[in-house]
Amino acid sequence: MTKPALRPYSRYSREAVQLLGRSIRRARIEKKLTVAELATRAGLSRGLMQRIEQGDPGCGIGPVFETAAIVGIRLFEADQAGLSAMTAANDAALTLLPRAVRPARPEIDDDF
Repeated sequence: MTKPALRPYSRYSREAVQLLGRSIRRARIEKKLTVAELATRAGLSRGLMQRIEQGDPGCGIGPVFETAAIVGIRLFEADQAGLSAMTAANDAALTLLPRAVRPARPEIDDDF
């Protein structure tokens, strides 16, 4: 059986995921939680928790964000009100944009 091809990630993405994973690990240790305890609180397997802390880019964003929130890492705003305001502002901007982006039509050269 062959291994599936690894998805290529940019250096920035790889380093950002590693930073977040290490930050989660540090916060967990500072809170004196074991990997198993944090996994239980987040509703995740111990293996997934270890992958998150190792900075595996294949982990789902939901479990990573939930784990970060549990250990006190805020990824956007420091409080719920600020996050809600940012979400509302983003939603307002999205209503002004088209629902879908279509590729530009090639210009027809009808100059004979």
